Amino acid sequence: MTFAAWRRPRTILWATAGVVTLGFLIALEITARHYGLPGPITNQAQEVIFAPKSGPLLYAGMALMMVVLTWRQRLIATGVAIGIDAVFLLVRWAVDAKVTDGHFFGNGALWVMLGYAVIAVTHRTGRERVLLLKGVGLGLLLVAGRKTGDTWLLITAKSRPTVLDQYLATADHALGNPSWLAGRIVEATGPIGTHLLDWVYIQLAVAAVVITAYQLRNVAVERRFPSHHLVRTFLVIGLLGPGIYMIFPVVGPIFAYGPGAFGTGGVHWAVADLWPHTPPPVSIPHPMPYDEITPRNCMPSLHTAWATAIFIHSRKGPRVLRFAGTFWLIATLGATLGFGYHYGVDLIAGVVFAITVEAALRSLARGWDRSGIQLVAYGTTVFAALLVSYRYLPVEMAKHPWVFGPLLLLAMASVIYGYVRTTRLWEPKAAPALQPEPQPELV
Repeated sequence: MTFAAWRRPRTILWATAGVVTLGFLIALEITARHYGLPGPITNQAQEVIFAPKSGPLLYAGMALMMVVLTWRQRLIATGVAIGIDAVFLLVRWAVDAKVTDGHFFGNGALWVMLGYAVIAVTHRTGRERVLLLKGVGLGLLLVAGRKTGDTWLLITAKSRPTVLDQYLATADHALGNPSWLAGRIVEATGPIGTHLLDWVYIQLAVAAVVITAYQLRNVAVERRFPSHHLVRTFLVIGLLGPGIYMIFPVVGPIFAYGPGAFGTGGVHWAVADLWPHTPPPVSIPHPMPYDEITPRNCMPSLHTAWATAIFIHSRKGPRVLRFAGTFWLIATLGATLGFGYHYGVDLIAGVVFAITVEAALRSLARGWDRSGIQLVAYGTTVFAALLVSYRYLPVEMAKHPWVFGPLLLLAMASVIYGYVRTTRLWEPKAAPALQPEPQPELV
C-alpha cells in the first residue's frame, strides 16, 4: 500500500479503529490478569487447540467470513473446517480428553479463518486482499466481541462489590413489577416454554448472523461491503454497554431477590427470597454487597438492545426474516424478564440504548447532518435521564406508578418515533416515471 493510500480519510479511520481496538483488548487483558483471570486474547488463543467454549459462534463467525468467498470456496472452507474438527475429535478420543466446559467442535472454523488471513497476506493483492481481510476480520470480531464481553462481566463482578438492585426493584413498581409477572408466566408454561426461551436467549448471536448473512449476500459479487450492517451495531453495543455496567452495577431479580440462576448460591446474598411470587415492598433503597462471581450486567439490558437491533435490521428482509426478527425480539424480552435476569426498567433503557447506537452508526455511514445529530443527542439525553431517575427518584416512581409508568413508556416511544421519522426522511425518494408527451392529432 502506497503512502498516498495511507493518507486517505477512510484508510486513516480504519487504521485508527484497528489500533484502538487492539489497545483496548490489551488493556482488558492486563486488567483481567490483575484480577487473576484470563483475558479475551488468552481465551481466544486457547481455542486454537483446546475445546472451544463457543463452538456455534465460531462457525457463525466463519459463515460471516465466507460472504466474501465464491460458492466453490465456501464449500471447500466448510469441508476443511469439518475435517479439522473431526481430527481434533479423534485425537481427544484417543487421549481420553474429556470435554466438560466447552464444545467438541469449533476449532476447525477458527483454523479456517486464521488460514484465510494468511492467504490474504501472502496470496492476495490490492482490493482482493482488503476484501478478504475485511471478511476475516468480521468473523473474528464477532467471536472476539463475545470473549471481550465475557471478560468485562468477570471484571464487573470483581471490581464492583456493591450493587444497586434495590433502586431498580423500587423503580420497577412504576411498571407493575413485570419481572415478577413474567417469572410466574414462564413457570406456568413448564419445561417446554422454559427450554424454548432459553434457546432463544443463548443463540442471539446466531440469529444476528442469519440477518447479517442476508444483508451481505451480494458482497462476493459486488466485491465490497455495504456502508452499514448489523454486526457493526452488535459490536458497538457490546463495546459500550459493559462500560455502563461499571457505572450502574446490577445483578438482577433472580439473584438479588431469589435463589440465583441455578437454584443455589443466590439466597446467601439476596435481600430476601421473593422472586417471582412476592413483589418486593417499597422501601428506601440502599447499595447492597454481593459476591465476586455474579456479573453486574443488567443496566441496560444488552440482550434487549441486541434483539432490538436484530428487529430493526430484519425490516428490510423478506417476510420470513421479518417474522424471525419480531419473534426473536418478543422471545428475548420474555426470557430476560421471565428468567429473572432483568427488571422492566432495564429493558426500557436497553431499547433506548440500541436505537441511539443504531442512529449514530447510520449517521456515520451516510454522513452526519442536523437530523442525525439531533436524533443521537435526543436518544443520549433520554438514556441519561433514565439512569438518573432510576438512581435518584426510585421511591417517587414507586409511589406514583400511574405518573411515572406512562412517562417511562412515553420516553421510550418518543425515541422510537424519532428514529422511525428521521430514518424515513433518509430513505431515497423514488423519482416519478416520465410520462410521454402527447402527440398532436393529425388532421
